[in-house]
Amino acid sequence: METQKFSYDNSIVRAFLYATIVFGLIGFTFGLTAALMLFYPELPEFLFGTDDTTIKSLASGNIQGLINTHGAFGFGRIRMLHTNTVIFAFVCNIVYTGIYYSLQRLLKARMYSDTLSWLHFWTWQIMIVATFITFFMGINTSKEYAEHEWPIDILIAFSWIIFGINMFLTIAKRRVRHLYVAIWFYIGTWIAVAMLHIFNNLEVPLSFTGWKSYSAYAGVKDAIVQWWYGHNAVAFVLTTPVLGLMYYFLPKAADRPVFSYKLSIIHFWSLIFVYIWAGPHHLQYTALPAWAQAVGTGFSIMLIAPSWGGMLNGLLTLRGAWDKVRENPILKFFVVAVTCYGMATFEGPLLATKNINKIGHFTDWVIGHVHLGALGWNGFMAFGVIYYLVPILWRTKLYSVKLANWHFWLGTLGIIFYAVPMYISGFTQGLMWKQFNPDGTLVWKNWLDTVTAIIPYFKMRFFGGFLYISGSIIMIINVVATVRKGSFQKEVPAEAPALANIGNKRKEGEGTHLWLERMPFLLGVLSLLTISIGSMVEIIPTLSLKKSVPTISAVKPYSPLELEGRDIYIREGCNACHSQMVRPFRDEIVRFNGKNGQYSKAGEFVYDRPFLWGSKRTGPDLHREGGKNPSSWHYKHMYNPRSTSAGSIMPRYPWLIATNLDRSKMVDKMKLMRNTFDVPYTKSEIDSANSWADHQANKIVKDIFSEASDLKDAYAKRPAGELEKKEIVALISYLQRLGTDIKTTEIKTASNN
Repeated sequence: METQKFSYDNSIVRAFLYATIVFGLIGFTFGLTAALMLFYPELPEFLFGTDDTTIKSLASGNIQGLINTHGAFGFGRIRMLHTNTVIFAFVCNIVYTGIYYSLQRLLKARMYSDTLSWLHFWTWQIMIVATFITFFMGINTSKEYAEHEWPIDILIAFSWIIFGINMFLTIAKRRVRHLYVAIWFYIGTWIAVAMLHIFNNLEVPLSFTGWKSYSAYAGVKDAIVQWWYGHNAVAFVLTTPVLGLMYYFLPKAADRPVFSYKLSIIHFWSLIFVYIWAGPHHLQYTALPAWAQAVGTGFSIMLIAPSWGGMLNGLLTLRGAWDKVRENPILKFFVVAVTCYGMATFEGPLLATKNINKIGHFTDWVIGHVHLGALGWNGFMAFGVIYYLVPILWRTKLYSVKLANWHFWLGTLGIIFYAVPMYISGFTQGLMWKQFNPDGTLVWKNWLDTVTAIIPYFKMRFFGGFLYISGSIIMIINVVATVRKGSFQKEVPAEAPALANIGNKRKEGEGTHLWLERMPFLLGVLSLLTISIGSMVEIIPTLSLKKSVPTISAVKPYSPLELEGRDIYIREGCNACHSQMVRPFRDEIVRFNGKNGQYSKAGEFVYDRPFLWGSKRTGPDLHREGGKNPSSWHYKHMYNPRSTSAGSIMPRYPWLIATNLDRSKMVDKMKLMRNTFDVPYTKSEIDSANSWADHQANKIVKDIFSEASDLKDAYAKRPAGELEKKEIVALISYLQRLGTDIKTTEIKTASNN
């Protein structure tokens, strides 16, 4: 058969490699900043100005500079910038780097279209920059790992589809008959992410000329769809494509074949089948139906087997090559990465069990667990791939093996100093929250007792992050020096015989999976079916059955001012630190009951788009906040949390007090809720929305002035009606509403009315 000559495209690999390095450093910097703010919440005041004479400031000495930021550098926004940059900009870009490099060589074919490759590259990077701009501005949906608003969601989908078309058409023109295991993971990843992203991000824009949208799902239904997505974003963005990279780059770096082909088959199919079911374990003891929680727990425990199968397949690939690990920093990164993958995938199922979840959930234990995977598995795999590719792409040796080893040890110590303090902090939080005196009262009544106890661990975590980012900077120096002394090769000449057409039928003696490996379309269809089974079983019943969310007659829609206040709460990223889910535990009911004494019920969230149950409690739960503190307390607390709560690590929000509420879209929001989501607003309520909001704002301001004479005196010198117009009043109206629909021990539902 005639040999065909072609070339591999290294330019697109280089572009994604550079993007990985640049955005990786930015993502780590956001993370380090967020870690610093958890024990130094005055950081924005230090940078932009403050009226607190106890704090030194780089600005002129007044708080106007901080007000002028309009919250752009608030913790809630920095945190979502960190998580999204690390996931979508760092990990996704290294995945694309590895796929564009390995796919061409595994298939002995250039990418189908250079134009599609570059369209994919630029749309993805534009999406990342757009994310930075919108998140800094407070434009977000608040949904974990899916905070992008609807135009960016569309851009993500477009870029992902372009990538998929290019990948599948490259597979179609391959010159290698059987698809290698790494490509199975690439295919499974593409299918799963497309499905997850589209269905989780179904939302209705307020208008097609603005950014604001509302989730197509509400309350419990939104929660299960979100954590079906959220957990599987970890599965199919942070795990399966990186496993594909492991199956290609680890054997290449070790110069050894994969340990077991059969284990690879078992690993792939069992992983993509089991993983998709595990999402509900993030919602243990919540208002989610019990059967869904149980299913999530069961499949999470089963997940240990395929995960550890993959880990062992990776580590055992190094049999007979462990002497190379001592000398080769690339293999060192890969070994620690695969080990962290094994540790994280053992710990995750443990956290999914109810006994451990009730202690660990909402605590820093989960943060330590996530970062063991992010820093160890994702980060170290990325670093290993970078160190492997740079000398090959620039046709030279790595500038300094010694610097690479320094990076390895700094990164490893960084992981240890990050994860271990978070585990200790999490254990401390979980146990302190639940501790009772013999007389039945909480030992630690004040939430700040717990916060104060874990501050030293926050500082140790920051030190760990500093070590990790220091190693990354060393890597950048090493890469730049290597690039400068090398010579980049854009086009790599190659040759291979064309693939002969032998038909689709199985040949005599050909194994089933071997046959499947030369049938990419069928492999993709079977992957889709495998992934879809768990999705349909968990999602469809919850979305379609009204009985899964009993109606509570006392629960009414939000008033227009409360709806605006909720949007401000989302804009500021408050759910990054506060949950809105009182679980049915004695300690939580006692601690968070306010005046109501009820744990959270599914029917209370039917008007919540999106749900705001949260995943971390840095501050206390707010679901029963309504009426717990006077409105003047909320005003002062938002202006300076340390004035009402000594030792608080919550940042200040003075721009809420200085900024007028934009009511221009308030009526449109109510109309959208009624016309699209059947929220029972009457025509008269919509027509009188502004007067309704005025009345509620006047009542809140009257309460503030009656409760706090100092505030009454301060505003007496200002124009009448000034405070009523501010954003702080809308936020207070929302906070004072939370949990107040249930006021007695008798809960009337549709079934017992």
